[in-house]
Amino acid sequence: MSAELLTPLSPRQRELLAAWLPGALVQADLSWGLVGTTVLDVLAADGTRCIVKAGGPKDHHLEREIHAHLHWLSPWTATGHAPQLLHRDREAKLLVTRYLPGVLVQGHPAEDRADTYAQAGALLASFHGQHRSVDPGHEDAQNRRTLAWLAGEHRIPDAETARLQKLIASWPTPPATLVPTHGDWQPRNWLIDDGTVRVIDFGRAALREPMTDLARLAARQFRDRPDLEAAFFSGYGPDPREVHAWRRVQLREAVGTAVWAYQVGDEQFEAQGFRMLAEALAVF
Repeated sequence: MSAELLTPLSPRQRELLAAWLPGALVQADLSWGLVGTTVLDVLAADGTRCIVKAGGPKDHHLEREIHAHLHWLSPWTATGHAPQLLHRDREAKLLVTRYLPGVLVQGHPAEDRADTYAQAGALLASFHGQHRSVDPGHEDAQNRRTLAWLAGEHRIPDAETARLQKLIASWPTPPATLVPTHGDWQPRNWLIDDGTVRVIDFGRAALREPMTDLARLAARQFRDRPDLEAAFFSGYGPDPREVHAWRRVQLREAVGTAVWAYQVGDEQFEAQGFRMLAEALAVF
C-alpha cells in the first residue's frame, strides 16, 4: 500500500491491513479532513475493491459503525443497499467493507428528484422497523447532552445560550420509543447508481427516536421542497413526528450543528446551525 496515504494510520492499523489485505493498492484518499477518520479506496490483490475506515485516537464513530454492521444493516446488505463488512477490529478502530457502487447524491441531479426520496424513505422504514424499545431516561440524556454542547466552546451569543439552557431545563422527559437510526440521514450519505439509492457511513448509528433521522432533511432538502418531503413519506409511511417532541429534536439538532461546526472549523455548516437555531427558537 502507499506509505504516504497510510501515514495517518497507527502502527497497529497498518499491521492489521497488511494481514487482511496483503498486496493491496490504495487508489484514493476519500477522507473529509474535518474529523480524525481516514477513509481509503483500496484494491485488494484478488481484484476486490474495498473501503478502509480507520479512526484516530479520539474517535468514537468506528465503534458505532462496527456495531451497526454487526447488528442492524442486514435489511440493506441483503439487497445490496449497504456495504458488506469484510474485516473489523474494535480496539484498533479499523474496518474494511466491500466497495459499494454509485456516486454521492449530494450535488448530483438525483438530489432534486422525488424518486430519490421515495427510495430513501422506504430504506429508512426497513431500518427503523427492525427493533423497538422504550427508554424512560432517553429524553433526559439528550437534554444533558445538549447542555454539554452549550457548556463547550462555541459562538452562540451568551444571552441566547442562557435562554437555551433555561428552556432545555424546563422540558418534560417522558419515556421515549427508540429504534435503530442512521444518525446522519441525508444525501451526503446516499449513493445513486443507475437510479438506485444506496446507503453509506454508519458512524452515528444508535438507538434513538425515529423522528431524529428526519432532522437533517428538514433543515435543508425539505425546507422549500414539500414535494420531496411528500415523496419521502410515500416510501417511509406515516410521519413519526409528534409536534412537541419534534420541536425539542430540532432545537437539539440546531445546537449540535452550530457547536460541532465551530469546533471543527466548518463556517458554512456553522452558519446553517445558526439559521436552524433561529428557526427552532421561534416556535417556543
